[in-house]
Amino acid sequence: MSTPGQIGARIRAERRHRSITQDELARAIGVSRSAVAQWETGRTGQVTGNLSRIAGALGVGVEFLVYGDDKRAPAEARQGDEMALLRLYRECDPEDRQMLLRTARRLARR
Repeated sequence: MSTPGQIGARIRAERRHRSITQDELARAIGVSRSAVAQWETGRTGQVTGNLSRIAGALGVGVEFLVYGDDKRAPAEARQGDEMALLRLYRECDPEDRQMLLRTARRLARR
């Protein structure tokens, strides 16, 4: 697992890449802007407990935030259904994204 500083650097890079402010990310996750700032600088806070919500808000995988690479998911959707699911997922609010992820994980185990 990466250090908090490495995870924070990936959070900051993805947030900036998507032109999202710390305030906007904080609102999407349900935390303070100060918490986001602390995560991004690797200073402390509950980053590991919030990784799923952070990843969902940024549209990346948790594995990417933790390891810098998401080996389980292709870099881009290749089929129409995948692209449609991704587009719909991105339109959901963070709470609904989590519900969709839980449902998908249950279905994938069958």
